Amino acid sequence: MNSEEEFFDAVTASSFFMEKSLMMENGCRAMPECFDSDNSSGEFSEANQKVTGMIDLDTSKSNRSGKNGERTPQENGIKKRRTSLPAPMFTRSDFSVWSILKKCIGLAVAAFAVSAVASQWERTGKPFNPLLGETYELIRDDLGFRFISEQVSHHPPISAFYSEGLTQDFIFHGSIYPKLKFWGKSVEAEPRGTITLELLKHNEAYTWTNPTCCVHNIIIGKLWIEQYGTVEILNHRTGDKCVLNFKPCGLFGKELHKIEGYIQDKSKKKLFVIYGKWTECLWGIDPVSYEYYKKHERKGDHQKKAKAVDDSEKSESDVVDEVPEIQDTVQVIPGSELLWRINTRPPNSSQMYNFTSFTVSLNELEKGMEKILAPTDCRLRPDIRGMENGNMDLASQEKERLEEKQREARKERAKDEQEWHTRWFYQGINPYTGASDWLYSGGYFDRNFSDCPDIY
Repeated sequence: MNSEEEFFDAVTASSFFMEKSLMMENGCRAMPECFDSDNSSGEFSEANQKVTGMIDLDTSKSNRSGKNGERTPQENGIKKRRTSLPAPMFTRSDFSVWSILKKCIGLAVAAFAVSAVASQWERTGKPFNPLLGETYELIRDDLGFRFISEQVSHHPPISAFYSEGLTQDFIFHGSIYPKLKFWGKSVEAEPRGTITLELLKHNEAYTWTNPTCCVHNIIIGKLWIEQYGTVEILNHRTGDKCVLNFKPCGLFGKELHKIEGYIQDKSKKKLFVIYGKWTECLWGIDPVSYEYYKKHERKGDHQKKAKAVDDSEKSESDVVDEVPEIQDTVQVIPGSELLWRINTRPPNSSQMYNFTSFTVSLNELEKGMEKILAPTDCRLRPDIRGMENGNMDLASQEKERLEEKQREARKERAKDEQEWHTRWFYQGINPYTGASDWLYSGGYFDRNFSDCPDIY
């Protein structure tokens, strides 16, 4: 699809947005929910490392911290970011998931697109409801980008985002609008909204939509996630297309996490085959070698014979969707090129909502930051702050207060026949797809926040 350098630019541009969105498992989904990138131990390398044939984005080595996640003094002028939350996650064993659920019913570019959903595995926590008008900004001078997002609609919940390179090398923007379906034992989030990546130096633009995400065992049993569906990534300049098939786990889980796909030119000639797992790695190989390998591989080499399911297992499966057994790692075809590999999560990840190192840093409110942030920034949201600090009573009280305040504001607007006006985004037409989209209106970083709504 494009060079390794373009891939790095693209990942640096937007993987953070996906991380922030799932960070919003505890807050503003003025970023996507189901969609945050896990190049895990730290999605972005502080050194902007490039390795032939793959990208390794790991901040764990440079992000050393002291006790309890305290940051050590800066070294060589490089800002140290926290590597731990103030308090571990609370236990979910003492309350009913159902009680919460009732309230919420009602191409290197190809590798980058896959990496953006990788961190969802084991990220099963229910996010706080996003507040209309809530925003989040992120500026990383060291990584060369800045980002802004806004919750532009409450019913249906829609998040709009925009990111740009500080050297005008890329623009990454789009909207996240998950269509939720309740299937009894599971909740399925079908993504709506287009993701657009513009590589300005190459005069190229790519668009795609994320795969469907399904959370199993929402009533009882162990929560687990799978992604499935077809993702098509289109290069609007060349007409090249990448078609990726995120496979459902299947009856015995043998397809869990698997991805297979290909890149084709505008005449539909296959140029490259991609395969792997969205939780692990992606490999690419030429179509001839791929077909030769598939033709000559011996049956049964890479698949275990499915065992029969007895009556007791069938009875239990009527209530619980068993967590599939993780199958063997990806079988690498000789001659393949490694496109992307996930990094391991930090050691304390399971106590920190299964966050990556990058995600852990996102909600940190550094000294003096409240003076320059928009008053709608979710770092200033008191219920999120209470939960992060381990004060669940305060978090619950503040959550109720904020949601009631939002309801009252909506009633007042209805009484006065006023419509809600978004601040940083507007509904327009995506210049590449011709479809309706949420577009950045500009001006946020001028920091004129005088007309921002009072939502907290």
